[in-house]
Amino acid sequence: MANSLSADSARPGAGLRIGVLALQGDFREHLRAIELTGAQAVGVRRPMELDGLDGLVIPGGESTAIDKLARAFDLAGPLRERIREGLPVYGSCAGMILLASDIADPATDLAGAPQQTFGGLDITVRRNAFGRQRESFETDLDFKGLEFSATEDGVPPVHAVFIRGPWVERVGAGVEILAQVEPADPEHASHAVPLPGTARIVAVRSGHLLATSFHPEVTGEKRVHELFIRMIRGEA
Repeated sequence: MANSLSADSARPGAGLRIGVLALQGDFREHLRAIELTGAQAVGVRRPMELDGLDGLVIPGGESTAIDKLARAFDLAGPLRERIREGLPVYGSCAGMILLASDIADPATDLAGAPQQTFGGLDITVRRNAFGRQRESFETDLDFKGLEFSATEDGVPPVHAVFIRGPWVERVGAGVEILAQVEPADPEHASHAVPLPGTARIVAVRSGHLLATSFHPEVTGEKRVHELFIRMIRGEA
C-alpha cells in the first residue's frame, strides 16, 4: 500500500480536484484522463459542484446542446463568472467553441437567437470547420509547451483526432498558438471553408485557459491533460 500511495503522490495531478462538465459529450473519457494524472476527477452538472475545484474540463460533444443544458441547469452564469475569476479551464472540440468569445457561424434556435458561449478566450472559431463526420481525420502535430515530455530526439508530436472539429480563424492579443494543421497535407483536402495557403489553428492558450480542436482523450494522448495540470500548478 505504501508503494501505491507513493506512486500516486508522484503523479502530476496528485492533490488536485478537477471537474469535468458532464452535461453531454465524451465527459467519461475526460474523467478517466484526469484520473490518470493522479488528480481527483469530479463530474459537474450543478452550480454547487463548481465549489472547491482547482480546474475544469469542457469536453467534446455538441456545443449547442451543452450551451442549452448549461443554461437549463443554471450553470452558464456561474461558469462565466468562475472563468472571469481565473478558474483554469481546458476545452476540447466543443469545449473550444464554448470558451471562444466569438463564433463565426453560430447555430440559431427556433427564435433565431444565436448559441451562447461561456467566453474567456479572445478567439473566433468556426464550427465543423474541417467538415462533417465523414471528413474526420487523424494527423501528427507539433505542439508547443510539451517540453516536459522531450526525449533525446526532441518532443514527440501529438497524434490528434479531429471529429467535426472547429478551427480558430482569429486570435486576440495574449492568445498563444500552440498547434496548427498545415494546408499542404493532402489528407485535408475537404474543408467547409477553404483558406488556401493558410495553416489551420487547432490549439491555443491564454493565461489559465487551454483549448484544442481535437480529442486527446480519445487516443490516449496524456500530455495535453498533463500540460493543463502544469498550468494549474503554475509550472507551465
